[in-house]
Amino acid sequence: MTRVPLTICTGDYDRVRALADGRLGIEGCDVNYLTMNPEQAFYRAWNNLEFDVTELSGSSYILARSAGWDKYIAVPVFPSRLFRHSGIYVRSDAGIERPEDLRGREVGVPVYAMTAALWIRGILHEDYGIAPAEIHWRTGGLEEGGRKPKFTPSLPPEIKVTPIRDQETLAGMLASGELAALVSAREPSCFGPQNPEIVRLFPDFRAVERAWYRKNRLFPIMHVLAIRKDIVESEPWIANSVLKSFTLAKDICLQEMSDVTALSVSMPWIAAELLDTRALMGHDIWPYGFEENIEELTVMCRWSAAQGIAHREMQPEELFHPATLDRSRI
Repeated sequence: MTRVPLTICTGDYDRVRALADGRLGIEGCDVNYLTMNPEQAFYRAWNNLEFDVTELSGSSYILARSAGWDKYIAVPVFPSRLFRHSGIYVRSDAGIERPEDLRGREVGVPVYAMTAALWIRGILHEDYGIAPAEIHWRTGGLEEGGRKPKFTPSLPPEIKVTPIRDQETLAGMLASGELAALVSAREPSCFGPQNPEIVRLFPDFRAVERAWYRKNRLFPIMHVLAIRKDIVESEPWIANSVLKSFTLAKDICLQEMSDVTALSVSMPWIAAELLDTRALMGHDIWPYGFEENIEELTVMCRWSAAQGIAHREMQPEELFHPATLDRSRI
């Protein structure tokens, strides 16, 4: 059997490291593994199809598939997941003390369809009754001007999204007071002791996020792993081989994290933190697989359509290679 060359690109995560450093392989494949900033990987994959297997934004992938784009097909591996209550930054001098105070405000977000914003808007709507149409969304670069989305969402007329000028940045506008709040996947440069008036809407976000998890039992998915369609059509066995190896790499990561002989992570109480997290979330704190994540995927598809992102409400199984929907086959 001829081995298939496979170039893979993801962020540099502990849960992929056994694949990235060569300790694990993918059966039937010769792997060339690249790690880079996920945003750079997204750009190169969306625009140039540079990678055979790549990490992609979950929300953008749902949008793209709903619009008929099918150059990549996902497998149920989720390289990035994150609770997102921590991602809302507000000006304390703008009279915003609780989520309901965001109504009628101009709120920055780099891309309306970004996955962090999908989850944050869903939380604001379902937990605090704030519909996406009750906020004026301002889009653009967080730290550098001129950011443009790859795919156009299916916005209804009641949702107002206005790009900022190319020479402006969202961080700069929040610092100057032109924006009352900002939704971002990363901390803006204006957040810190130099601007004490810029604070998180949820200062004790860990407690809020843990309470939200107890109530909803959802661990937000940010990114998916996808394989180029032409490759998986010619070699359909690759889909489950990729899923199997990424699952093994993640399991190795969790095993190493729990080994207190010599800590693999530079956190003194990482073993205690892992035990505490498992007490809340179960033994597998980072689950892969379709059925294991059906609740998160269903919510993402529903919210994407409701927020005017997807062109239609996708069904979760439409997003993944059909051979990977049943874990018993690998």
